[in-house]
Amino acid sequence: MPIRTNRGRAAVYRKLWGWPLRSPRHLAVAVFIAALVLTAAGIVVPKVVGTKGTTQVGAGGSSTTTTTTTRPGQIPDRGISTQVTTSPLPTRITSAPSPTTRESAPPQALEAVTKWAERWVDHPSGISGKDWLERLRPYTTEEYLGVMGSIDPANIKATRVTGTVRAETSYAKSVEAEVPTDAGPVHVTVIDTGQGWKVADYQQGSG
Repeated sequence: MPIRTNRGRAAVYRKLWGWPLRSPRHLAVAVFIAALVLTAAGIVVPKVVGTKGTTQVGAGGSSTTTTTTTRPGQIPDRGISTQVTTSPLPTRITSAPSPTTRESAPPQALEAVTKWAERWVDHPSGISGKDWLERLRPYTTEEYLGVMGSIDPANIKATRVTGTVRAETSYAKSVEAEVPTDAGPVHVTVIDTGQGWKVADYQQGSG
């Protein structure tokens, strides 16, 4: 039979609210039921009114992230889109380009090698290393003179140039040339210092 008076409804409400307090057992059952309701709400509600995000990968390796937020009671819209585009990094050149070679060596470079070689093979008995280097100075870089300071001219077997200096390889700012001597060929590197061509290295070896 339906309850038609406010007093009757109040009595029913008091009875319901007072039921958990009647005994410890009733209270434990009420707490358990409340925990189940809260747990179910925590699982169902986020699925209904949560934040949905999707990630799309576009052409060319770029990625686009779209986030859609729907609030309770709100008509779902197209969402708020956040796009982050990632472009591939440019390829780094790891190797240095090769130097540009010339078809023929500058005559000034070969002339500097010839004059240097004539002084290099000229080391009469008793000449000091200092005097020998001073004769080579006009055609030798200052840096390489320091390296040649440890050379004893008495240990150089070559005593004369036996032929014409020949260019082996010619670059924009340097030339590698071969000098024939009576003790075998000498390979000389001469560079353009901006103040003339000067020898920066040499190696004795077979032809």
